[in-house]
Amino acid sequence: MDLIIRNAHVRGREEVVDIGILGERIAHVAPHLKEHAPREIDAEGMLVAPTFVEPHIHLDKALISEVVRPNVSGTLSEAIAITWDKKRTYTVEEVAARAERVIEWAVQHGTTLLRSHVDVDTIGGLTPLKGVTLARERYADLCEVQIVAFPQEGILQDPGTEDLLRQAMAAGADLVGGMPHNERTPEDGRRHIDICFAIAKEFNADIDMHVDETDDPSSRTLQYLAARTIEEGYQGRVTAGHTCALAAYDATYRAKVIRLLRQADVQMVANAGTNLMLQGRLDPMPIRRGVTPVKELLAAGVNVSYGQDCVKDTFYPTWGQADPLEVGLITAHAVQFTMPQDIETLFDMPTANAARLLRLPAQDYGVREGAIASLNIIAAANAAEAFRTRADRRYVIRRGRIVAETVTTRKVHRTL
Repeated sequence: MDLIIRNAHVRGREEVVDIGILGERIAHVAPHLKEHAPREIDAEGMLVAPTFVEPHIHLDKALISEVVRPNVSGTLSEAIAITWDKKRTYTVEEVAARAERVIEWAVQHGTTLLRSHVDVDTIGGLTPLKGVTLARERYADLCEVQIVAFPQEGILQDPGTEDLLRQAMAAGADLVGGMPHNERTPEDGRRHIDICFAIAKEFNADIDMHVDETDDPSSRTLQYLAARTIEEGYQGRVTAGHTCALAAYDATYRAKVIRLLRQADVQMVANAGTNLMLQGRLDPMPIRRGVTPVKELLAAGVNVSYGQDCVKDTFYPTWGQADPLEVGLITAHAVQFTMPQDIETLFDMPTANAARLLRLPAQDYGVREGAIASLNIIAAANAAEAFRTRADRRYVIRRGRIVAETVTTRKVHRTL
């Protein structure tokens, strides 16, 4: 063995176990391993789980709130306008530097695989892509980054973007993104989706779109996306993020769309932090939550994860530290997860569910013999305590190598 973690609490097991790591993989998971290793860690009953998977973040826009004017209205439209001004002045190195800061935060918080949407449009061209690609290369020893070529400004209403998307895929983007509800008409939104499928098929790439990120119940591109997924034989290869309007539909139509999503095996990402901030911003009381109906989707058998989305950008200017436990805590409040089984499901969302969403081989992910040894040792006894305290990721291990350590010290000084 090269590394042994002793006295680990693993979800689903009654007794603590030892985890033996050989090279990049887990060789043994059993109580009281007799083998020894050059490095041994006593987990002392702490929770040991596979490292987190971040399915939805924007590394190219991260941290720009530090250098741009405030989003006074707090609305999506003003956030986009401020971003335009900044995007025009991007440099590759500046984008990379901001992305690298957030990648380091993510790794310290136990994430070793991220999927980042990167703007591709006629404002910034391919500069955001080049910047995030550079950061990905520089941090390849710590984590893996998937890049989604994301046409936030639209395709039809931003002429030239379709060609740029193809250039982005040829230059190393991994997935085709989309934002069909941002087109001028519902017809253009459907054409947007058709174009994305055409490009994805050209490059044999998966699709990950921002869909119906609005409170408007008349925004209905999600149903068309699910239908096209089935028609194109892309089941399991399409992800829909945000989908806020799904929560605004009447119950009958919402149930119909959810059934279609399950049939199409469309993967779903909730983005509670950003959408709680942006959606319903101008509502009188009662204010809409703007978060996709996570419980209904899960009950229907749809795979759902959650994502950080924004980190100190114009959409979410104050918050975000690329910590899945923080995002999970926000999500739990937004969707009213309180019962013990709810919390276990919540922990699945950035682990097993997100790993499935990013199509990791099932045999490679988890705390099991033969899996890749990417593990978090979390300073909590169980999932509920991990979320409640946002516990230290005491050790972060990627492919058998310790890549981060965190120890927080607290003291109380009494006089009695």
